[in-house]
Amino acid sequence: MKGEALNDERHILLAVDDSDIARRAVSYVGDFLGGVPRFRITLLNVIPEPPADYFESDAERGAWVRQKRAEAEGFLERYGQILVQSGFEEDKVHTVVELCRTPSVAQCIMEAQKRLKCCTVVTGRRGISKQEEFIFGSTSKQVVHAGKNCAVWVVE
Repeated sequence: MKGEALNDERHILLAVDDSDIARRAVSYVGDFLGGVPRFRITLLNVIPEPPADYFESDAERGAWVRQKRAEAEGFLERYGQILVQSGFEEDKVHTVVELCRTPSVAQCIMEAQKRLKCCTVVTGRRGISKQEEFIFGSTSKQVVHAGKNCAVWVVE
């Protein structure tokens, strides 16, 4: 490797929600990489936008988005503290809440990965049945298949 490449930071995108599986993924990354130099983390929460006819008014939609955003900021703050306590420097842990306007949360995650230039995407794997996976799809499975030019870690 060239000397310049040795100074590059590795950017990890940790796609999370407010679930036990997501907390395990955060803890795993903290245990695995906490205190290791040259790593930074972006905690991403994707809020899937309901269909346009879901709300009776724009005001109702806006209130719903604000509530979901506030909830996400709360658990992202807690997850950030887990990472800092694991050894990450506070200025190396960032949070992003995105409203996803596409039907696929996985697509939103991968768009964020490209935009933020993350070398790795980490997500939890929900314990859904094969029938639920067939009907609704699996976000982690879609991320694995969509992951190009990056590593994908799925934590169970």
